[in-house]
Amino acid sequence: MQEEIKTINAKSPSDTEKAGKDFALILKEGDFVALKGDLGAGKTTFVRGIASSLCPKAKVQSPTYTIVNEYKGSMPLFHFDMYRITDEDSLYGIGFFDYLERDGVCVCEWSEQIEEYLPEHRYVVNIEKTDDESTRIITISKL
Repeated sequence: MQEEIKTINAKSPSDTEKAGKDFALILKEGDFVALKGDLGAGKTTFVRGIASSLCPKAKVQSPTYTIVNEYKGSMPLFHFDMYRITDEDSLYGIGFFDYLERDGVCVCEWSEQIEEYLPEHRYVVNIEKTDDESTRIITISKL
């Protein structure tokens, strides 16, 4: 059962980043964060906020072509982009299941692409665009 934790009305990219930074305060080793949202919604910006708390020296970029970026800090952060991944063989190929066993936090953009392979217990962050170009509705839930 999904339990909503918080809804945030982010009026700018800096608000989205701050939402990620604040959210990072509740994360612990082994947590998985499934990010959902359209192209350009602010998923990477939200991850940049998480990293600013866990891995302050990290230069966060979308892992669209590398599939996964690792950031070192007080707690390792593993940042995935599953836009082009759709099957279990590809997940094994990138070591996805191995990352789930490592001591760190996994954050996954385009998680809906691999929904059936996600950990049962996870956070779900949905970032929705609004009619106002810069405003986002960020809903954080826990499964």
